[in-house]
Amino acid sequence: MIVLTSVAAFLAAIGATALGLCRATGALTLFALSGASHIFRPPWYPAEFARQFLRIGYFSLPVVGMTALFTGGALALQIYSGGARFNAESVVPSIVAIGMVRELGPVLGGLMVAGRVSASVAAELGTMRVTEQIDALTTLSTNPMKYLVAPRLLAATIAMPILAFVGDVIGIMGGFLVGVTRLNFAPSAYIRNTEQYLTGDDIVSGLIKAAAFGFIIALMGCYQGYNSGRGAQGVGAATTNAVVSASILILAANYILTEALFSS
Repeated sequence: MIVLTSVAAFLAAIGATALGLCRATGALTLFALSGASHIFRPPWYPAEFARQFLRIGYFSLPVVGMTALFTGGALALQIYSGGARFNAESVVPSIVAIGMVRELGPVLGGLMVAGRVSASVAAELGTMRVTEQIDALTTLSTNPMKYLVAPRLLAATIAMPILAFVGDVIGIMGGFLVGVTRLNFAPSAYIRNTEQYLTGDDIVSGLIKAAAFGFIIALMGCYQGYNSGRGAQGVGAATTNAVVSASILILAANYILTEALFSS
């Protein structure tokens, strides 16, 4: 009897976890669809969009640029070290460029922006929820989803590809600097090798990934902040959950998009 009770309790715990996961997934999906739908329906708030675009895009440039610069340099060193075992040092320029554009540029840029933007958005909206400013917007006949969520989703979705492109350029430049100054590559040969193997499809695939990551970053920040618990503890939990969930979803979405774009 005790064994049956323990098994039943174990199965009940598994069921409750599965139901909670389904409930959370459904709520997030509905929130995302609602926020995305408001992007295409008036009224629009261009001033709010511009403010969020500046905040998400422009002010994230230093973080993304520094990350890409050192990543490109470290990648060049690692590829040269590994390629030397097979007398394949010449592949350094092409692999640095392709690796930065396809994977490291959008993924690392997305993770860095997630840490900066998701936390900020969740804290801002969570504070607005705690201080009842979101309820005040509803009282003033302003849809919070349209005024708070839609501009952030649109701004992040547009800003992230721009940040990723800038990060790609800086990352390739970091690999170039290391390749020329530390690995004794001829500058002209390094550039020619990069141009020869880097294609437009590589660049476009990275920008598509970045746009998806931008939407995820803003979505998780808005969702966690909008549904924040009461008090400082609730805002803190929303901020932490936003960063963690955005980072995990970025890595998961990266695999799905890579499978979709390069499986053939």
